Amino acid sequence: DVQLQASGGGLVQAGGSLRLSCSTPGLPFEVYSTAWFRQAPGKEREGISCIESNTGSTQYADSVKGRFTISSDNAKNTVYLQMNNLKPDDTAVYYCATIVSPCLLVPTPYDFWGQGTQVTVSS
Repeated sequence: DVQLQASGGGLVQAGGSLRLSCSTPGLPFEVYSTAWFRQAPGKEREGISCIESNTGSTQYADSVKGRFTISSDNAKNTVYLQMNNLKPDDTAVYYCATIVSPCLLVPTPYDFWGQGTQVTVSS
């Protein structure tokens, strides 16, 4: 059974930074993509960034481009999301998910999800 664990959320002031981590231990796939999604109250789940395990290719939503950076440490089976210049609109529960395919920034096809970590940005 594939279990992802997201961590690193917290409360930060606008303009601050956080780094989220997604532990992906023992994925039984050779090629896969790991993405970060977020969901604010009353809003749909939004795909914000993705990284492909074999190529390191990345994708970003326009809303975070230039502020967030996704990276992976395959030796540690961990994917990171460095979030800089945070804004109150970034407040949401952040989830990581994995799919056996190239990157997609839509949540529907993803099979494996972490439990979510809360990010709150105060103005």
